[in-house]
Amino acid sequence: MYHYVRPFNPKYPNFKNLHIDDFRKQLDYFQDEYGFCCKEEFLNSFKTGKPADGVILTFDDGLFCHYEYVYKELKKRDLSGIFYIPTQPYVDSKILDVHRTHLLLGKYESKTVFEFLDKRIDDSLFDQSKLKEFRVLTYKTQENDQYTLLVKRILNYFISYEHREKVMNYLMEEFIPNEKEILESYYLTEDQILEMHENNMIIGSHTINHPVMSRLNFEEQSIQVKNSFDFLESIIGKFHHKTFCYPYGGFHSFTDETEKILSKENCLYSFNVEQRDIENIDLQSRPQALPRYDCNQFPFGQVRELSPTHNIANWG
Repeated sequence: MYHYVRPFNPKYPNFKNLHIDDFRKQLDYFQDEYGFCCKEEFLNSFKTGKPADGVILTFDDGLFCHYEYVYKELKKRDLSGIFYIPTQPYVDSKILDVHRTHLLLGKYESKTVFEFLDKRIDDSLFDQSKLKEFRVLTYKTQENDQYTLLVKRILNYFISYEHREKVMNYLMEEFIPNEKEILESYYLTEDQILEMHENNMIIGSHTINHPVMSRLNFEEQSIQVKNSFDFLESIIGKFHHKTFCYPYGGFHSFTDETEKILSKENCLYSFNVEQRDIENIDLQSRPQALPRYDCNQFPFGQVRELSPTHNIANWG
């Protein structure tokens, strides 16, 4: 699993991206150690019920760097990847709240962001139903400083969706007023998505606006799944197969209902975040919750510019 893969940008000194040179080194490492699983072999594994050998590459969030750096590198190597795209940015021309959080924490010290946020929120804005669960289960595999952890938990998990956008607007107006300018080169374009699809890349859904699916009711989840697939199909034409991955990931981020919705939508497989290999039982009994590793668990998968306390390549 990858998110941002790009060179270091001094305007965002705390941004957690995997450097493109390290991505290339990691691809070399995977080739030498495991080899890669081609698209056809991977898809055939759902018919046989037996995992195919080799590494499968997935890229979340539909980011522009996935075209500018990742796709071009994969093409050179005759490799394919699976690209999971949230669709709201193409409909509303706005940066998703999850990515606004990345920008804030990438540009400014986390303590500064937290102190500004703390003055503008109180418990009445929080979704109390899962607060205890999310305090325990979120960001267990990441190494974040205490203020980064607080900001991410508050904005991604604790604050109700009814209030989050308003709070995010306050933060962006204060710290990053040039948001519209940033939007122009933040996400893949529709033409780039189509080109990637036509050149052996797999395009999948990452919902409409990247919510924690377990925080939504059945109808809301259904809309996130169906509408996102429909929009992507309007770009690439009919899917060869449907695939999905859960925003944030981890079993706390989706429900049994989510998996049922995906199966009803004829989604062939979905990716969770669980640090182990795909096994026979996953393909045969639970294809809507396939495990996958984070790239930072392997050599060359760490952020090179940040200190060890920030040294995680993927945000979430």
